[in-house]
Amino acid sequence: MLPVSLTLDPAFRVGPVRRRTFGSFVEHLGRCVYTGIHDPGHPTADEDGFRGDVLDLTRELGVSTVRYPGGNFVSGYRWEDGVGPIGERPVRLDLAWHSSDPNLVGVDEFMRWAAKADVEPMMAVNLGTRGVQEALDLLEYCNVRGGTRLSDQRRKNGTEEPHDIRMWCLGNEMDGPWQIGHKTAHEYGRLAAETARAMRMVDPDLELVACGSSGVVMPTFGEWERIVLGEAYEHVDLISAHAYYWEEDGDLGSFLASAVDMDHFVESVTATADAVRAHKKVSKRIHISFDEWNVWYQKRAESKPPTGHDWPVAPVLLEDRYNVADAVVVGNLLISLLRHTDRVHSASLAQLVNVIAPIMTEPGGRSWRQTTFHPFAQASQLATGDVLRVAIDAPTYPTAQFGDVPVVDAVATYDDDAGQVALFAVNRSLTEHVELSVDTRSIPGLRLLGATTLANPDHTWAATADDATSVLPQPNASAAADGGRLTVRVPPVSWNVIRLGV
Repeated sequence: MLPVSLTLDPAFRVGPVRRRTFGSFVEHLGRCVYTGIHDPGHPTADEDGFRGDVLDLTRELGVSTVRYPGGNFVSGYRWEDGVGPIGERPVRLDLAWHSSDPNLVGVDEFMRWAAKADVEPMMAVNLGTRGVQEALDLLEYCNVRGGTRLSDQRRKNGTEEPHDIRMWCLGNEMDGPWQIGHKTAHEYGRLAAETARAMRMVDPDLELVACGSSGVVMPTFGEWERIVLGEAYEHVDLISAHAYYWEEDGDLGSFLASAVDMDHFVESVTATADAVRAHKKVSKRIHISFDEWNVWYQKRAESKPPTGHDWPVAPVLLEDRYNVADAVVVGNLLISLLRHTDRVHSASLAQLVNVIAPIMTEPGGRSWRQTTFHPFAQASQLATGDVLRVAIDAPTYPTAQFGDVPVVDAVATYDDDAGQVALFAVNRSLTEHVELSVDTRSIPGLRLLGATTLANPDHTWAATADDATSVLPQPNASAAADGGRLTVRVPPVSWNVIRLGV
């Protein structure tokens, strides 16, 4: 058993826990919308066609914000197609995912769903095939109270009060050559600045997200952020980051260390944004919206869109079935996001239902929780107060991608008012049990409230509609707290949550 020492101290505060860290993403992609959140024939469907079982699971997951309607989809989307009488809405080709969109769900339907799910909407505008005027039109439709053509159209369509959407994404992954209307950094930076400036003329208090590079491996990474923020710094509040991870060629050790890359990603974007800030000699800081992140096996067959003359509605796409190791990585990525709460002010797990998602459904049938559901739900529920950086003294193990990596990664949150601490930790070792020894003397009077572990001797176990409960977070009976020290034994490839209270 490997010994690992952790130290908790309120002096190690990083910043407040941000509820927007626990956001998600609904895109018109595959079965995320149709037979995902919207399935009028389902036994639990409400008057708007939304699945009640999915709404229940969304609330249980603890989602705070939902980004909509894309993603790659948004770069060809005409929002006008999705408003007004259902029978008059056109079916359109979605070039991003080689599918057809019947436009049965649009802005107004999504906003009704968001209210039922108790989530904050995060709306994206099309800066691929469209531009400033179309973004202004959508903003007018959504946020102006009345007295204009588009706001009155919204009222005529059945929504009297403005949607009052606060967060807006200025396009999506515009440096990606796969993106419809993708642009150079200078082209996009100018367009983002002009769009942001115009939108603020309508509503100066919007929170606007500029597109960062689509990933660390992109040749544009770093220089893209520098140029875009050079153009748009004064007009936006956040810059986006997107990252997906998967086990490749059986290299489980590197996969379990994926948070090392996320740490690097956040710190690199932060450094670039701060360099632009220094150059511009301004006090304002740009923060990060990590509005796409997850485990995604992009080389699997289900990630390949249809081809040729086949343009189906809601095809099976990106429906990864997640195992225990995937859940441990998702938990570790949450640890990374929390650890950077001073600069990551928003994040979105991509996506919510069916498409690389914690929630799965059968059309007209059952729904279930994937393994990745559990670390997200636990962190969303228990992370309150301030994030504490945890001092870790742990042995390392070698990885092909990241060199020597500590076997344990951890972060904690401390809620002064409630007198509670939540410690989130992963054991990344493939074979070794670990004994955590946690020094809690800097927070006198802490007692153990509970400890759970998500693990399985077979880390490839995945939930299905027939069995989604054989592997769940289970009480860890080894946890004990005494005299300012907590000890707990955790198995290999595990996600662990320890709750302490004064």
